[in-house]
Amino acid sequence: MIKITLTRGLTAKRETQRRVVRALGLGKQGSSVIRHDSPTIRGMIDKVHHLVSVEPLSDVKVGDVRKTSKASGARPAAAGKDA
Repeated sequence: MIKITLTRGLTAKRETQRRVVRALGLGKQGSSVIRHDSPTIRGMIDKVHHLVSVEPLSDVKVGDVRKTSKASGARPAAAGKDA
C-alpha cells in the first residue's frame, strides 16, 4: 500500500495531467489517498511525479483503509431561495 499526496496545484497544468490526478482520487492540493502498489498506479504516479509525493505504507491492512472523503453525494439544500 502507498499513500499519495497532491503537493502541487493543478493550475496551468496540462489536461492529461489533471485527468491522471483525478483518476488517482486526488482533488485539492494537500489531499491524500491510499492505494494498492500496482504497476498501473505506479505508471500514473510516473506521469505526475512532479505534482505528488509518495509514501510507502507497510503497517496498513486492507481492512483498516477507509475513504475519508466528506462528499456523501447529497447536495445541501439552497438556503434563502424561493421556489
